[in-house]
Parts: sequence; C-alpha cells; structure tokens
Amino acid sequence: MQNKTIAFIGDSLGRQQFQSLMCMATGGEYSPGVLNVGKEYGLIKARGAIRPDGWAYRFPKTNTTILYYWSASLSDLVPLNASDIAMHLDRPPAFLRKYLHRFDVLVLNTGHHWNRGKLKANRWVMHVNGKPNEDRKRAEIANAKNFTIHSIVKWVDSQLPSHPHLKAFFRTISPRHFLNGDWNTGGSCDSTTPLSSGSEVVQDGSRDSVVEGALKGTKVKILDITALSELRDEGHISRYSIRGTPGVNDCLHWCLPGIPDSWNELLIAQL
Repeated sequence: MQNKTIAFIGDSLGRQQFQSLMCMATGGEYSPGVLNVGKEYGLIKARGAIRPDGWAYRFPKTNTTILYYWSASLSDLVPLNASDIAMHLDRPPAFLRKYLHRFDVLVLNTGHHWNRGKLKANRWVMHVNGKPNEDRKRAEIANAKNFTIHSIVKWVDSQLPSHPHLKAFFRTISPRHFLNGDWNTGGSCDSTTPLSSGSEVVQDGSRDSVVEGALKGTKVKILDITALSELRDEGHISRYSIRGTPGVNDCLHWCLPGIPDSWNELLIAQL
C-alpha cells in the first residue's frame, strides 16, 4: 500500500472496519507521526455537528492514506428544503464521485439503515431520475435497498476502465445477534462462548444474496464476511458500551479488537 489510498465508504459498521484497520496499522498505539489529512477531502466538523462526515489519516513513512466517509445508504443525499433531504437511489454519493480518482482501494457497505424508522428520522425522501420516486414497488424498503446497491455497483464498475489502478470491493452485511427483542425492546446478546452455534461456514454462496447478485458480471469484488461473522454472537459490544445505558444492548456493533479485524485480514488477503 505504499503511496496508495484505501477508502471505506458506508455506515457505522464501515466505520468500525476503518477503525480496526487504523488500529492494525498503528499496532493499537498512539502514533504522533500519523497525519490527520481530513481537510484534503473536506472532512472537517461542521458547526453544530457531533462529528465530521469522516476521517483521513496518512502514514508518512509509506505515504499510505486510510480514510472513511459516512454514507449509510450509499445514495446521494441533497437537501430539498429546510426539513427534507432528497435521497437519490440511482446516484452515488457526491463524495465518491468527487474523490474516486484518488483511491486505490475502495470498500463499500450498506444495510442496517434501510428501515422506515431511519428514513423517517433522517427525513430522507426517495428520488429516482432526479425526481421523487413514484414507483410504489421500488418504494418498499427491501426493493429500494436492492435498487441502490445495483445502481452503485453498476456505476463503480463503469468507472473501473478509466481508473485501472483501482480495486473495488463491496462488503456484505454485518449480522446482528439480538435475542428476545430488538435494540429498543430489550433484546440482548449475553453469550460469552465463541462459536457456540458452529465453527465453520459450509455454504458455497454468500449469505448476503443482494450484494452477491449485484456483483455478478462486474469487476467489483465481494468481501464476504456475513456467514463467518454469524458464528461470533459473543463478539458484540452487548451491554458494555462506554455510555452503558441500563437495559440497552448493542448487538449490532462489535468490540475491538474483534471481528472487524478478520474482515480486514480477508481484505488484505484478497489484495
């Protein structure tokens, strides 16, 4: 990865994979020599924001840059008015279109934000062909997600001939392990035994059929982590988050060091 840039674009599970790779690259130690180059990519915290839209760090010894950009749905989000945001299902995020030429490795992911609650809370209004979506079937969450994944894969694949140095990956969905309820209804993941439900992946195809199907016939590679991560239901943050809200378990995100390190080992092996 000398003189190269690796970019993770996706949701908070994409951020965890980025954080994992940063820890692997620094040996998990504070490294004052690593440069924060977020400004080069417009990744600065806006006034009133909790955090920037992403981070970018450069390792001067090898001139390697590792960055992450938050795009939970991988669709282009454009403010419509004071309240609503147009969610262009058939258009990749502006950040990706603007900086693709600077990336040598691209890792995309999406999945867990595709639910009515998230769309409503974020005030995202589905758009296709530059206008509000009127196709009721496409408006169904599973279909909208499928359509968006196929759209962005098709776009990235179309860009590869003019970016011959670029290796593009789509990471399959990271599994959740809520038992006896969901994240907001008392669901938990209290197992402490690794591989309690099995120790090997036996199926040939991916557990994430949407991503697998979208990548068929393209040069975008699959980073298939779903089935192997399914085996590690004890690897989540569970009730041990920093905030530690009583009665709330996080059975979606992972402890670090942990499962996302394996995703990066697979990524490195494929590279």
